[in-house]
Amino acid sequence: MTRYIVTLKWGDRYGPEYVNKLASAVRRHTKSPVTVLCFTDDAEGIDPSVEIHPIPEIDLPAAEKVTGWRKICLFRPDLPIKGLGLFVDLDVVITGPLDDFFTFGNEEDIPIIHNWLPPHKTWFRPDPMIGNSSVFRWKLNHCAFVWDQFHNEKDWAIANFRPPQSYLTHCIRPRMKFWPAEWVRSFKRHCRPMFPLNFLLTPSLPADARIIAFHGKPDPDEAAAGYKGKRMNHHSRPAPWIDANWC
Repeated sequence: MTRYIVTLKWGDRYGPEYVNKLASAVRRHTKSPVTVLCFTDDAEGIDPSVEIHPIPEIDLPAAEKVTGWRKICLFRPDLPIKGLGLFVDLDVVITGPLDDFFTFGNEEDIPIIHNWLPPHKTWFRPDPMIGNSSVFRWKLNHCAFVWDQFHNEKDWAIANFRPPQSYLTHCIRPRMKFWPAEWVRSFKRHCRPMFPLNFLLTPSLPADARIIAFHGKPDPDEAAAGYKGKRMNHHSRPAPWIDANWC
């Protein structure tokens, strides 16, 4: 079965260098043949090795077309590709082997990150078991149940689910599996030292991590240079290992 690394690029927050660095990292960290594919509204500057397609159409309110709701388009039953797709957000840094992401579980499963919550949010309640859609896998053109369910309840879904990845979890739960926790780590949760050590210590790269996700802020380039957030606990010192892997 053909394997794809799939990403989405729209608007101007992330330039073509994000796609190119993702493609370069995929080549370094895969042994089996894999195609890097980008659905985008602007292909200028993207390396010719990347397969390009227009972003699949999806009927969304204008304000939601620049949010994670747009990922639902990947579950259309008429995508121009067939095989097994591993979706990877552009704001990640790949640091280890990727082949196991395609063989984990079985082809009908939809593996996804177990979303990371700040520790205090689980002190007095159970873990909500929500997925994080920065990295997930699905069988292309064989998961239309997500597409159909969304369109049957679109207004209700948009009104009641924040962030959008919680709705994706709602749809895929019967087939959902969580990746092994050590495979995908969060820069904010697992690399950046806790306050006040974030002012003294360099963010670390977890030993067994294969992908570092930069959800929210900072983006990889900001974290590499050192980041000053809105709050003191959001600051981080420069992390040289980002540039060494994000290239």
